[in-house]
Amino acid sequence: MILSKFVDELPILPILKPRRKDQFHTYYEVNMTEFKQSLHSKLNDTTVLGYEGSYPGPTIEVESGEKVFVKWINNLPAKHLLPVDYTVHGAHMDVPEVRTVVHVHGASVEPESDGYPEAWFTKGFEQVGPYYTKKVYQYDNYMRACTHHDHALGITRLNVYAGLAGFYLVRDQQERLLNLPCGPYEIPLMIQDKSFNEDGSLYYPRQPEKPVPELETSVVPEFIGDTILVNGKVWPYLKVEPRKYRFRLLNASNTRFYKIKLDSGQLIYQIGTDGGLMEYPIGVEEIMLAPAERADVIIDFTNLEGKNIIMTNDAPAPFPSGDPPNPNTVGTLIQFRVTLPLSSIDTSVIPSYMGPLPKQREQSASKIRYLTLDDITDQYGREFMLLDGKRWGDPITEDPKLGSTEIWHLINLTDDTHPIHFHLIDFQILDRRAFDVERFKKERVIHYTGPSIPPEPKERGWKDTIRANPKQVTRMIMKFGPYTGLYVWHCHILEHEDYEMMRPFVVIR
Repeated sequence: MILSKFVDELPILPILKPRRKDQFHTYYEVNMTEFKQSLHSKLNDTTVLGYEGSYPGPTIEVESGEKVFVKWINNLPAKHLLPVDYTVHGAHMDVPEVRTVVHVHGASVEPESDGYPEAWFTKGFEQVGPYYTKKVYQYDNYMRACTHHDHALGITRLNVYAGLAGFYLVRDQQERLLNLPCGPYEIPLMIQDKSFNEDGSLYYPRQPEKPVPELETSVVPEFIGDTILVNGKVWPYLKVEPRKYRFRLLNASNTRFYKIKLDSGQLIYQIGTDGGLMEYPIGVEEIMLAPAERADVIIDFTNLEGKNIIMTNDAPAPFPSGDPPNPNTVGTLIQFRVTLPLSSIDTSVIPSYMGPLPKQREQSASKIRYLTLDDITDQYGREFMLLDGKRWGDPITEDPKLGSTEIWHLINLTDDTHPIHFHLIDFQILDRRAFDVERFKKERVIHYTGPSIPPEPKERGWKDTIRANPKQVTRMIMKFGPYTGLYVWHCHILEHEDYEMMRPFVVIR
């Protein structure tokens, strides 16, 4: 089903108001419900899941250091609107079909408030998972840019695809002093791909042949949709003034990567990565975003009155060896129409310098780890992925000490680029380097076949998600803290994450 482009206006996501706020703390309640929403004016309303009756959910905006409490409330029906696969770990028949646990992605929080995949809960807290299940989560907000989404073990891909995702923005005084575009000129953009059935309902594949005759199965190596949505609208347009705008870009797709450009050929000014502002802005022609990666950018529409500018996508799917996107469909994201009159003189700036970014020194690392990304098949002949050859339920092998710095080598033995995400901490990318995969499989020794490749300028900031490319060893450096306890690291291709490409780690004293 091909839907017309640029017929619906981009929704501007509202800011969620707290229930209570005083000088000591702020308290929110966030309901998760199922409802119908118009995703395109020529499509029947679509049943989705969302926070506070909205897909994407309203934006939570907090101050750095503000003590925030959030009660995440599951008011979802007992039956999932998408096909649950009971052969996937964590989603077996002995647990409820609809479970939720919210992870604020990019947050540095106590483990009990992190959204551990087995800390799920059902409607009214009738049933809870085996770990850390709290009714009210605490966020102290000594962190930078974040988003939030569901993270329930075995059904994350379904819950996020159905709509459980939103923005969580952390403000501070340093950012305000930079005089960036703000207020109505700062707009979060959540980019996702979906497919629809003729009746307007969400399509998610069921497997044509059941590997287990009595069970429906739906886990697939990846999900690639044929339609692009931004902020919950199919191929929307946004009317803008001839001035600078700040956009908070988020790839919230299950699997699809985006290589973002403007068809006008103009530069995009990147000012931030996953983990907040960079040291210097950079002008780039394109921005690559893997699932869960974010980019904080400024686009300057000055002197472009009357022009229509399209944000395009040129990333193959699956990435990097899949088909190039059809420029008439998934090669297009959103149209900017420079048709609004200038409401006031634009005094915002693209700063020349945004603040120091201390570099983590390799000499400070007390431990170096070598971890493989593996591609295997299950007992039914289905492809799935592992981290370091281990499944979710295997004993924990990564146990960094509180306050210690480690260097991790991600040795990618698969044909895919994997966006690897770490809970609790931000890291810096050291380099990537080509190696002989076949020799490694035989000898378990790394033989490098090319020089060390430094991170791209676009990646030279704090990151919480890293692209580990095929046939390369990717190195990152990170300091573990400020909390001890149980967290996870995983591939953020949600189909991979749900089917074993996720591992716990524990920060110890």
